[in-house]
Amino acid sequence: MNRIIGAIALSFVALGQGVAADEAVAQAPLPSLAPVLKKITPAVVKIEIRGRAPVATNSRRRETREIHEVGSGVVYDAGQGLIITNHHVIDHADEITVALTDGRVLNAKRVGSDPDFDLALVRVRADSLPSIPFGDSSQLEVGDIVLAIGYPANLAQSVTSGIVGGLHRTNIGIEQHENFIQTDAAVYPGNSGGALVNTNGDLVGINTAFIGSSSTNPGVGFAIPVNMARIIADQILKYGDIRRGTLGITIENPPPAGTRDPNQPGAVITKVDRGSAGERAGLKVGDVVVNIGDAAVRNAPFLRTRIALLRIGETAELAILREGKAMTIRAPIAERQAQTSSK
Repeated sequence: MNRIIGAIALSFVALGQGVAADEAVAQAPLPSLAPVLKKITPAVVKIEIRGRAPVATNSRRRETREIHEVGSGVVYDAGQGLIITNHHVIDHADEITVALTDGRVLNAKRVGSDPDFDLALVRVRADSLPSIPFGDSSQLEVGDIVLAIGYPANLAQSVTSGIVGGLHRTNIGIEQHENFIQTDAAVYPGNSGGALVNTNGDLVGINTAFIGSSSTNPGVGFAIPVNMARIIADQILKYGDIRRGTLGITIENPPPAGTRDPNQPGAVITKVDRGSAGERAGLKVGDVVVNIGDAAVRNAPFLRTRIALLRIGETAELAILREGKAMTIRAPIAERQAQTSSK
């Protein structure tokens, strides 16, 4: 009998412990990104523009129409009142206003833009602007969780989530120079210029475009890597414009068979313009460019984009293979002449 009573007592103790454990689990906070978002969402702003845009007609007379559009932006430098967004968000704008999450609505002025990379900077005069930490987009991996923050469809600020579905996406047909982060975090009209962040709340990209979306499918979103966006923004700030030069070379992908290991990425030079910066530096037809600076050349579009990030006078350091022999060539970026096929 004593054994039975003891067993029953132990059962009640175990039951009590189980109930206590269940209550502890029930009271434990659920996983949430809310604390991170509360810190960074104030740095994502609504951009509203008014202006006139050209209208395509058969008439020789240039016709325009009034536009009133909304996009997103990210505080780039709180101290200087700088906000980064897409070029297409402020293109044709005569008036630009920026709305903050604290209710302030500020007039903004265009600092500069780069239509080839679809990036722009505007400036506001305001105290106590919120800020967002910069991440390192080169550390992103496929499968990383990301959040897209912006103002889709002229709604209040919204957040969507997804994963990085691809990196270094080119040949999308959206911009002249492409090196996109691909994500399934929903990027709708109005999200352009907004923030793509990781789960630490670090800015890793500027949301730019989407394809294949419908009322039931968000499609595929694309963002400009923040490392690339910062290069363009810093050039605009330092020089006031974008001076894009050339090496006077034509590159293709994939390279001809037999020039290198077919599993190794790179881009082959198929033409070197006479008298060009590339020729003066010693580049030759058949050279396979495998690195530019410390970046491995993945393909020809990747190399074109990296060259386009260099200003006139800067030097492209190219690691090449020539008839199987590795060498390094340093070629200064030159002014563009009447060259249409060169990069």
